[in-house]
Amino acid sequence: MQDLGGGLWSIPVPLPLEALRYVLVYALELDDGVAIIDAGWDTEEAWRALTGGLGAAGFGIGDVRAVLVTHIHPDHYGLAHRIREESGAWVGLHPADAALLAVRYDDVDSLIEDNRVLLERIGTPDEQARELASASMAMRRFVSVAKPDRLIEDGQRLGLPGWDLRAVWTPGHSPGHLCFADEGRRVLFSGDHVLPRITPNISMHPQQRANPLQDFFDSLRKVDALDVHAVLPAHEYRFAGLSGRVAHLLAHHEERLDEIEKALGERPGAGCWEISSGLTWSRPWSSFDTHSKRAATGETLAHMVLLEQRGRLVRSGGRPERWWPPALLETSDRT
Repeated sequence: MQDLGGGLWSIPVPLPLEALRYVLVYALELDDGVAIIDAGWDTEEAWRALTGGLGAAGFGIGDVRAVLVTHIHPDHYGLAHRIREESGAWVGLHPADAALLAVRYDDVDSLIEDNRVLLERIGTPDEQARELASASMAMRRFVSVAKPDRLIEDGQRLGLPGWDLRAVWTPGHSPGHLCFADEGRRVLFSGDHVLPRITPNISMHPQQRANPLQDFFDSLRKVDALDVHAVLPAHEYRFAGLSGRVAHLLAHHEERLDEIEKALGERPGAGCWEISSGLTWSRPWSSFDTHSKRAATGETLAHMVLLEQRGRLVRSGGRPERWWPPALLETSDRT
């Protein structure tokens, strides 16, 4: 636990992942207790870390009055149900993420089938498509579903005593991703939207919006307009210089768009899976596990969809879909 001053604490809650060691839960002091932003995975280790961190700040779990969830991925949402049971706190989500809960965590058979259809569409080999379709199902055990007590809309003020916290809807990483800004304190709780070193995964998948990368770009520019100094993300570490980080993220994705367009210029008519496997990644494609391959192909597809929207790529309607730069389409065999 780290005391950030002004009635604000940061509590690292461990994750069972190699890539990310913890999620940062923020505790905000209220007149009659504490509100928290995000919750952590539903594991005993995470529960001990959360309750221990609250204890070090002078609070018990029974003092939690509100759980503000940035989005419904397991590392942010998994413990919300248990916290509410122990404390009576209200749980708040954006409506776009709340609408996904039943299919994501309960009616998973339909989601697995939708995943399989999408993977087939992008040219995933049959044996891998079946495996990748259910790649994230193992994470369900880290979530106890908590239907929201409150739906938090874009621009809504949360009414937390001692704070002038406002919700900022930032779709991209998740359709209902929320940041929370207190411009009086010049603080932004950025969730996974803006991280100091790594980029959030922006993927096409059955529960995404139509053009998530464009959503992400728009959401980056939206938070860049806020009058904040300190950025408190859900992973890694807090930082200053939001505008510089936004510019870096936008430039990174523009470079990726260029790389994908160039790859299709060299391999016109290729599918998303084929292109993904040949792109530059932080480690070799051959070393990716099933979850990483699905995240990578989803991210590639999100970039291709934006290139299509910008008129820089076109695609066929077959199975698998094939993609071309417009200038090369007329000379390509689309069968």
